[in-house]
Amino acid sequence: MKIIIKNIAQIVQTERKKTSFVYGDNMKKLNVINDGFIEIKDGIITNFGNMKDWNGIEDWNNIEIIDAEGGSVFPSYCDSHTHLVFAESREREFVDRIKGLSYEQIANSGGGILNSARKLENLSEEELYEKAKNRIQKIIQTGTGAVEIKSGYGLTTDSEIKILRVIKKLKKTSDITIKSTFLGAHALPQKYKSNKKAYIELIINEMLPIIADEKLADYIDVFCEKNYFSIEDTIKILNAGQKINLIGKTHVNQFNAFGGVKASVNSGALSVDHLEIINQEDINILKGSKCMPTALPSCSFFLGIPYSPVRKLINNNLPVALASDYNPGSSPSGNMNFVISLACIKLKMTPEEAINAATINSAYAMGIEKELGSIDIGKKANLFITKKIPSYNYIPYNFGENVIASTILNGKIQ
Repeated sequence: MKIIIKNIAQIVQTERKKTSFVYGDNMKKLNVINDGFIEIKDGIITNFGNMKDWNGIEDWNNIEIIDAEGGSVFPSYCDSHTHLVFAESREREFVDRIKGLSYEQIANSGGGILNSARKLENLSEEELYEKAKNRIQKIIQTGTGAVEIKSGYGLTTDSEIKILRVIKKLKKTSDITIKSTFLGAHALPQKYKSNKKAYIELIINEMLPIIADEKLADYIDVFCEKNYFSIEDTIKILNAGQKINLIGKTHVNQFNAFGGVKASVNSGALSVDHLEIINQEDINILKGSKCMPTALPSCSFFLGIPYSPVRKLINNNLPVALASDYNPGSSPSGNMNFVISLACIKLKMTPEEAINAATINSAYAMGIEKELGSIDIGKKANLFITKKIPSYNYIPYNFGENVIASTILNGKIQ
């Protein structure tokens, strides 16, 4: 099946020269074609350009025409950090924070990650799958075409494996591109509160062999933070993951900067995520690496904590990716349009920088930059079409309006 998208006001984020990611001043550059067309065959982009250069259609057999009606076309967002397989929402904790309780106080009183783990334990794999499938459909409708999903709300062997099996099933049944990350080291379960060493051994000696045997994950993650997992813990767990070909992607510097970035980079991590607190030493370490700094501004917005100082990163000639951190406790939304708005309003990124961060750079943070993240010949036709908008600047500007008319995944309208 050949598909032609016509009457496109702007094709945004086009690429003719292969790029893994953009960094520094290059993040301010965004390739745009006005009055465009895109050709798709068998789910792959085969041609695009200005309408005046379009040769038309010689053979109308097996052709589908999609009229963008003056809307713009973007590559779909790549959300490189989510926890969207979870049991229930946690709005009660939201109210507790309004009343003055801190994130740490809620966690110490049995809320937070441990609360989600208890709720998840009581759900069947099928029930968990249905809830996650519904969330997937919602993020697709807001323009996301690729998503990384972490475990971490299980904290027992059975529950962690249950989450990863659900993610594996979602990969098979969804058109969206999915990457799976094992985050057993998300928090200490109550049973191991005074014996962290035993829990780490459980992760390495019991969980990882099952994950390897069933091919349940692409990446391994650790919440490297004071009162959670130390530098030494992080290195040990990442190294164990490497032995079964799991690349690292870490939670670091959410509340403290104490060496997590260095440990992650030295362990070959593909991305370091959060970075609300960052120092010059961390920046210097990232400069010499291929590790993608990833900001999660909707988490900062929801928790009222500092925003990642991405201007400092970009001004130091580094790349930045953006992701939603979609989870029930600290970022209960997977809407990447809102993430882009926050990036512009709170992180002081330009729209061009924010769009680059949510597409090509976040694709790199998922290891899929060769197939997604930009509009290029040979890449997957994972796109979204907007309603008529004045320019791409309108998306971050009008943060409360849904401007997406349709999402296309693998060349199919969703």
